[in-house]
Amino acid sequence: MEVINTFAAKRSFSQLLARAEQGEEITIARNGKPIATLGPLKSQVTPVRLGDLKGAFTVPDDFDSWSEQDEEDWFGQ
Repeated sequence: MEVINTFAAKRSFSQLLARAEQGEEITIARNGKPIATLGPLKSQVTPVRLGDLKGAFTVPDDFDSWSEQDEEDWFGQ
């Protein structure tokens, strides 16, 4: 892990971002003391695949029907 001072980090920020995208971690220091780490994000979201919820619920047969009760509930008539 490379340590870079704040002045150099400001001067070459876009290059540091490109290196972070490649998986490298860079420590940014002020007066020789580390203050931040720049690196790749770790994936926090598990992608959902089609079919993951198969069997988890069933759609009722009357799902898309509209009754008088629905009319009253929605529009108060």
